[in-house]
Amino acid sequence: MWKNKPTVVIGASPNAHRYSYKATISLQNHNHTVYPIGIKKGTINGLTIINDKPLLENIDTITLYIGPDNQPEWYDYILNLNPKRIIFNPGTENPELIKLANDKGIETEIACTLVLLNINQY
Repeated sequence: MWKNKPTVVIGASPNAHRYSYKATISLQNHNHTVYPIGIKKGTINGLTIINDKPLLENIDTITLYIGPDNQPEWYDYILNLNPKRIIFNPGTENPELIKLANDKGIETEIACTLVLLNINQY
């Protein structure tokens, strides 16, 4: 049975060639609530990219599109959202954040959000 999994896309970009952009649209197409968060201003398929770190509740998944070098400033925010899981897309793998998340009981997955959606494993 399909279920809405509210998802935060960290590293969202208004550039249609970026994977974060494509993932945001694919998540919408699969009827998930999406919160695109990034440093660039713009929109993705009608959603305004959020340029700060809002307090959100009942987040199922955070999908990362920022590299490990840029992740430390996001650690507290990510962990405080207390998602059920964090997806580390290719190039975002980070053992330090994986350990912090696992220590807090947050599931981590090294995978591609687009592939998971396309094979109905999201």
